[in-house]
Amino acid sequence: MPTYTFPDGNTKVYDEAVSGYQIAHDISPGLAKNAIGIKVDDEIRDLHRVIADNATVTIIKASNDDPDALFLIRHSAAHVLAEAICELFPGTRLAYGPPVDDGFYYDLATPRALTTDDFDAIEAKMKEIVKADRPFTRFECDRSAGMARVAGDKYKTDNAERALERGSESLSFYVTGEPGSNWEDLCAGPHVPSTKWLAHAKVMSVAGAYWHGDQTSDQLTRVYGTAWADKKGLKSYLQRLEEAKKRDHRKIGKEMDLFHLEEDNPGQIYWHHRGWSIYLTIEQYIRETISAAGYIEVKTPNLQPQGLWERSGHWAKYRENMFITFEQDRGVDRGAAGEHGACSHGAGGDESAGGNRCFSLKPMNCPGHITIFKTGQKSYKELPLRMAEFGSCVRYEPSGALHGIMRVRGFVQDDAHIFCTEDQIGDEVADFCDLLKKVYDDFGFAAESVKVKFSTRPDMRVGSDADWDRAEAALEAACKQAGLSYEVNPGEGAFYGPKLEFTLIDCLGREWQCGTIQVDYQLAGPERLNALYTAEDGSKKNPVILHRAICGSLERFIGILIEQYAGKFPLWLAPEQIRVLPITDDQLDYARTVTAKLVAAGIRATCDEQADKLGAKIRNARNDRVNYFAVIGGQEAEAGTAALQRQNGDKLGTVTVDELVAQLQAEIAAKSMPEAAG
Repeated sequence: MPTYTFPDGNTKVYDEAVSGYQIAHDISPGLAKNAIGIKVDDEIRDLHRVIADNATVTIIKASNDDPDALFLIRHSAAHVLAEAICELFPGTRLAYGPPVDDGFYYDLATPRALTTDDFDAIEAKMKEIVKADRPFTRFECDRSAGMARVAGDKYKTDNAERALERGSESLSFYVTGEPGSNWEDLCAGPHVPSTKWLAHAKVMSVAGAYWHGDQTSDQLTRVYGTAWADKKGLKSYLQRLEEAKKRDHRKIGKEMDLFHLEEDNPGQIYWHHRGWSIYLTIEQYIRETISAAGYIEVKTPNLQPQGLWERSGHWAKYRENMFITFEQDRGVDRGAAGEHGACSHGAGGDESAGGNRCFSLKPMNCPGHITIFKTGQKSYKELPLRMAEFGSCVRYEPSGALHGIMRVRGFVQDDAHIFCTEDQIGDEVADFCDLLKKVYDDFGFAAESVKVKFSTRPDMRVGSDADWDRAEAALEAACKQAGLSYEVNPGEGAFYGPKLEFTLIDCLGREWQCGTIQVDYQLAGPERLNALYTAEDGSKKNPVILHRAICGSLERFIGILIEQYAGKFPLWLAPEQIRVLPITDDQLDYARTVTAKLVAAGIRATCDEQADKLGAKIRNARNDRVNYFAVIGGQEAEAGTAALQRQNGDKLGTVTVDELVAQLQAEIAAKSMPEAAG
């Protein structure tokens, strides 16, 4: 007699196991009519699957606000997309089709390349399938029958073998219709009850992909789509996409002359003067903020030896993402080092196969900071030691993964490592959380715009389970001390310790993972870099290391800010805070004088000396997203004043130059943050 418990605590007891649909119907026929799936404990399942054992059961209804409902809708829409493509392009072979954030995709091997010109036909075929209201029917086969069913299909055979290796005793298939009469696909599920729930789907884009992401394997076609619970959800999403296009940091960066990228130097940013002024403003703000919080700033070499990375454990974990080089003054033989100049792991430690020492451009800063900590004797009285660096890092990212300044190969982290005792972890994590909240608030991200994830131990890790138990318990206790709410992110911790990830939610509802703090019992330990301090009892101990960053990559953070404010930065960040606009050349000398006084006061000001009419000058300044305009006519030049306007056209009256300077300095100092630009 299974007992089913509902989220409100109520229960239902049945004589025998029943389906989610039966439970929903017994609660209310209307609920059953609107249900699209169930959640059994933490597993999403088909509505009509039988629930064999006692369980907590949640009925899932179609909703744009329920991630579980969108998961079901999007997973099912991926199947309908694949069926439509198979019908339109016979000979198509299916690889993999999961739901993803805001939609879904399906990787396929098609007889010919698909283009955007095919989208109308694909969507029309999808609508036919949806209108037919075909049920998603699940059936299972034992191992031998299941493998026979996918025989001859390279991709499905591979998927089936992987499922069986994970411990499945059978293979499940789904049919849109009745088994044997309609299109089917190998799939673990779950899906909505029928295709009628998928009326609000749209094909979005097409791209290349590789089987299992391996660039040496088969090249496939990846078709992206989106799907929502209703017309309103789809329309709202498409509007957000249009707004996102307007805010694209690459587009705005070009319009505002902030930076550019070169095709022959992928993932490396060329900062122009205006963009670099934003960069320096953020860097200096972070520097002053963390200095006040007790951090010392250091600088470590960009080039560091293989042996250091081996001892820290990064060589084994990140070698594929490192750029390496060799000493040049020993007659390096690149050929002897093998393809890609691979360094050896022989008795020579950091010696290459050609006898030349191997170095890596640093992909992270932690080993360098530990190296500094190890110089000289350290006492418990010096802990916690908060060591910060604007660390220039380089990591190999596949060219297809690069995205403007959001994902690059060369970047700078606002990185720091806190060397502390175990007893100090709670206070340090709590203090860091307060510091991070202040910084985010200054950039215009209030507390409700920050999501926190607690990432626990991954499968591939270093250290004992006992050390991980201590680290996770310490971080959990620190979260309680900081009054921090979080969601658990299982298995996503760093290889050396658990971490908190701080995700910003921007004005379009998009999420950007930026800040982090990680509790590390490993890298300073005797099995790794063996950093030591003298404890109060005179013994030598290894410190705990807290790895932390607030912005993360400064480049990426600036990209986020560009899109958050559509280039209309708050005054303290703006690359050009005010532009002086003389109406005619008769006021040019006075306009130059006003500009010089503003610049001398530390304000980023320019003077428009072009021979345009005032209306054109204002349009140019508005297009350049300058915060304020100081209009100078004959009366202003004679009186020693300026007519002040905001970027949005608000006229603020006539002020003296001293008043203008004071007003702007006060707004800059206050770091006043307007709402995200529309």
